[in-house]
Amino acid sequence: MKAWIAVLASLVPVLAGATDLVPPGGYYLPATLKKGEAETCPVVARPYVGDLMIPSKYEGSGPARDQLNKASNARYQAQAEQIRVLEKMVNKQVAAWLRLGRQGHLDCALEWLGQWAAAEALLSRQYTHTGKSMRKWALGSISSAYLRLKFSRSQPLAGREAQTRPIEAWIGRLGQQVVADWRDQPLERLNNHQYWAAWAVMAASVVVDRRDLFDWSVAQLRIGVSQVDAEGYLPNELRRETRALAYHNYSMGPLMMMMAFAQANGIDLRTDNHRAIQRLATRVEQGIENPRRFEEKTGFKQELEDLQEDGKFAWLEPYCALYRCAPSTEEWRRSIEPLKTYRLGGDITQLFATPPQLGERD
Repeated sequence: MKAWIAVLASLVPVLAGATDLVPPGGYYLPATLKKGEAETCPVVARPYVGDLMIPSKYEGSGPARDQLNKASNARYQAQAEQIRVLEKMVNKQVAAWLRLGRQGHLDCALEWLGQWAAAEALLSRQYTHTGKSMRKWALGSISSAYLRLKFSRSQPLAGREAQTRPIEAWIGRLGQQVVADWRDQPLERLNNHQYWAAWAVMAASVVVDRRDLFDWSVAQLRIGVSQVDAEGYLPNELRRETRALAYHNYSMGPLMMMMAFAQANGIDLRTDNHRAIQRLATRVEQGIENPRRFEEKTGFKQELEDLQEDGKFAWLEPYCALYRCAPSTEEWRRSIEPLKTYRLGGDITQLFATPPQLGERD
């Protein structure tokens, strides 16, 4: 334990006025410097400044929200494209900067974020459920990528306060709006959307060092932990019927990232609700190995197309950093690494495989 803490402490950048809230240790990784110039900065999607009246891809499918509506999905994909492009390209440029250390990649990421900040993008208060969902997904993607710049030992943002100040102010405003979007949800309806909103706000809270935003996120995480039943299921995700397994797995990403961020800030929830998150992870892994477990539980054959990408299992990295994974889980995790997903901030294997995380495995 002491050795791990010493390693983590050595990773903290020596900066005047360092923030109180911190991310897990992997966010301190420096860039790898390689010779060469960055490619020309591509044109990114124009800032999304309109109303977030984006339709659901499951429009008209009933309370289970599990049947894809092709026409609505086409409209959803078209309207959400600008936002997704920004999420993916910012993550791509941050990853390229970490891999190559070339200034041009950093310039691109900050230029794009600066454009969206100046336009006050994504702040509309006219939105559908899907629209406010796109806002929180984008906030999580942007904030978690930006954290890799802010906390890197290479200190790429030093001396660029004129650029970063408006970006961080915008991230803070988005965080406040996401809280407003999701804070009044009835307890019986809280599901993966709440976890993703809370993860986005938690990442943003560390960017802007806002304890109020962080505390709201921790409160939502505690609710999520409390929702895991004795068998390791999330009842509100079982209601997704044919997609119950997929949405259990989808919930794991934000829950595990929040667990890791909470742990990095001295809040250990691993034993809460009788080790609920470990119970949930075990149930999800069993379901992926044999979907019939979820079919018997829900009475519906499971749709598995959302479980075909390795990045969908990026939650394994923070999970195995916080818990002692079973040998079979370790074997599975290593067989599909590196695990990457822009919605959680890029290369999650890089974040959690090294350096060691704060806290002992148990």
